[in-house]
Amino acid sequence: MPYLKLNDACLAYGHVPLLDHAEFQLDPGERVALIGRNGTGKSSLLAAMAAGSGKGRLDDGEVWVQPGIRVGYVPQEPPFDAESSVFQAVVSGMGETSQLLAEYHEVSHRLSDGDADHEVLLARMDKLQHELEARGAWAYEAQAERVIARFGLDPEARVGSLSGGQKKRLALAQALAVAPEVLLLDEPTNHLDIGAIEWLENMLIETGVTLLFITHDRSFLDRVCTRIVELDRGKLASFPGNFTQYQQRKEAMLHEEALANARADKLLKEEEVWIRKGVEARRTRAVFRVQRLDRLRAERQARRERMGKVHLQLDAGDKSGKLVAELLHVGKRFGHRDVVKDFSTRIQRGDKIGLIGPNGAGKTTLLRLILGELTPDSGTVRQGTKMEIAYFDQFRTQLDPNATLADVISPGSDYVEIGGARKHVIGYLEDFLFAPERARSPVSSLSGGERNRLLLARLFAKPANVLVLDEPTNDLDIETLELLEQLLQDYEGTLFLVSHDRTFLDNVVTQTIAAEGDGVWKEYAGGYSDWAAYKASVPKEAEKPKAESKPAAKPVEPAKPKGDKLSWKEQRELEALPGKIADLEAEQAALTAKLEDPALYQTDPAAAQQAAERLAAIDDELLVLLERWEALESRAANQG
Repeated sequence: MPYLKLNDACLAYGHVPLLDHAEFQLDPGERVALIGRNGTGKSSLLAAMAAGSGKGRLDDGEVWVQPGIRVGYVPQEPPFDAESSVFQAVVSGMGETSQLLAEYHEVSHRLSDGDADHEVLLARMDKLQHELEARGAWAYEAQAERVIARFGLDPEARVGSLSGGQKKRLALAQALAVAPEVLLLDEPTNHLDIGAIEWLENMLIETGVTLLFITHDRSFLDRVCTRIVELDRGKLASFPGNFTQYQQRKEAMLHEEALANARADKLLKEEEVWIRKGVEARRTRAVFRVQRLDRLRAERQARRERMGKVHLQLDAGDKSGKLVAELLHVGKRFGHRDVVKDFSTRIQRGDKIGLIGPNGAGKTTLLRLILGELTPDSGTVRQGTKMEIAYFDQFRTQLDPNATLADVISPGSDYVEIGGARKHVIGYLEDFLFAPERARSPVSSLSGGERNRLLLARLFAKPANVLVLDEPTNDLDIETLELLEQLLQDYEGTLFLVSHDRTFLDNVVTQTIAAEGDGVWKEYAGGYSDWAAYKASVPKEAEKPKAESKPAAKPVEPAKPKGDKLSWKEQRELEALPGKIADLEAEQAALTAKLEDPALYQTDPAAAQQAAERLAAIDDELLVLLERWEALESRAANQG
């Protein structure tokens, strides 16, 4: 018996049908990937399925959900109350019980902190315990605590203080806390680093939960899905197997469709010639041909052509010098933490370099050191000559939400110059699949994928011999990703690519700079798979002497054995850490609020850029302080 069914579903925005009498069924144990071009209605379909049985968000047709099953849903941008704690956010999906659990958790926390209203709190806790026992809610609390621990979240942290990756983990934890039989995920890999993505892959496979998810991460698709369903021109087509198998079958299907359309167009053309000559007599054959011509015309009019492809062009401009950058024993610290430690490299014209590492490892810091935007604390950096740098910013701070698309591409002019040829800005926007009537629309009206396409259009509108792409793949559909890969492969300039898309890295870069931990960065030949294969092939015995040798000094000290008491200085440091963390979190919240104001990007883009950079630095500093706090707390507990 299926878990979910979609029957004769219709949904349209404006005159374009996103779902055109679509049918779908999700069976127990399946892991189904929903793919398609940006704007085809994948997220709308997932939201309609999450809304439950009935018509819900559809214009016509219905969604059927097996009675009694639990469905977890993680939208692309989950809504959270910034002031609530992580624990409150996780249990908020548990219905009426969530309020009691959240209050019980808060009372317990206040009691452990030695709140002055001790007697009042004990009385309230006793009452809450009886209510929770009557509802059988302890299993829910245990499940919530398990998923919070599994995702490495602090249950007391405020949601507003979390990074993008932490909020994505929180949304997944919230969905899993109700132990769902079916999990609906919209772009679950966005904002997650490679380690977190691989962990999520393993978790989804091992738990055996039935899945319907949207993603453009081809490695994730190949690893996780058992079936692919493509939304194309309002219809859903099913392809058993993973993404590689889908590509082979889809290519054959498109070829057959093209041949069938060509045959139909040829027949229509012949019949149009015949009808213009005039029907000689009202014989049965002639009447039949007139009727067939009417049918062919109707079929041709009803045919929905595939959306056009993005036309990407990139002008590398004049060549830079042969040397792009040389780093010798470069080091950079933030507080007590080494972000870059004793790193040396030589980058030459034409190199295509991928930077990989977990969120907060310092990839953006290393890039800024290489490009001369940041001064190292130690070592030397030498830049090359005649460099024209174009920068793709993952936070899209270069886009003024109030500006029109045409102004973003070519402010003050109706033309752009690409490879020595002038092109009207509207025609250039059409190359990136923006209709002419949208050229005067504001940036704020665009979806995430459309904003990424617009930023690429802006980036490619001027010559650049050094290209820096910081997470360019977020929200781009698979077809656009493949076209971008081809463009970058043919690019003659120097490329720096920060990405968590493993397939994209493999297909584009020729060498990789990887974070090894504790500020250590190492360079490897090839892409992500080459680096991963090398790391897997290193014998454990080779690392054993290193583990047995005396460890180098680290900014974060590990927990020491019982009996190792804190010094007076360390005790004072431990007492001061909560205040320092609170100050940083307050600054983080203020900067986040500042960056959410669209006027800032228009009036002072430099201040917006500085605020975004400071926000990224705060994440690193908080990580250092939290790790130090944990280490000192552990030692303090052990000495008792």
